[in-house]
Amino acid sequence: MKIGYCLTGSFCTLEKSIRALKDLVVKGYEVTPIMSENAYNTDTRFGKAVDIVAQLESITKKKTIHTICEAEPIGPKKMFDVLVVAPCTGNTLAKLTNGITDTSVTMAVKSHIRNSRPVVIGVSTNDALGGAAKNIGSLMNYKNYYFVPFGMDDYEHKPKSMVCDFEQIEATIMLALNGEEINKKIL
Repeated sequence: MKIGYCLTGSFCTLEKSIRALKDLVVKGYEVTPIMSENAYNTDTRFGKAVDIVAQLESITKKKTIHTICEAEPIGPKKMFDVLVVAPCTGNTLAKLTNGITDTSVTMAVKSHIRNSRPVVIGVSTNDALGGAAKNIGSLMNYKNYYFVPFGMDDYEHKPKSMVCDFEQIEATIMLALNGEEINKKIL
């Protein structure tokens, strides 16, 4: 299986996301990293961008897609069986909901979904129970979008924040390939 694995600017969850990506590679999936321009270029207290990119490329043995021009052929060339966006920030959720294609990740999704192929969303936003809630709800009703199970990560200090369970990305992918939502299987 070929997986396009997108990472956006939820810098505090990149480490968990990279562990999930590595797990997919270890299990034999062909994974190509895709990063938003901000995730690709921004140094933060969680790490230097160049080190994160090097880590992804070392794990996957693939060059990171990080521009709109590099992401555009994903759909026409049918490059991936599934596209994962984890972490998916509130900003990216809003853009996907409203059809805004101004980053490499939003272009990757737009290009991929044109072929009715699944997009797996791993939410990570401090505003999930605020302004981002409407976008999460909208995307949950869009065809071919599948959500990794997510919940509150620190209800005392960040009462509107939610993050996905990165350990359930593979299970979400497998069900999404069959048109099923993981939450239906858990309940």
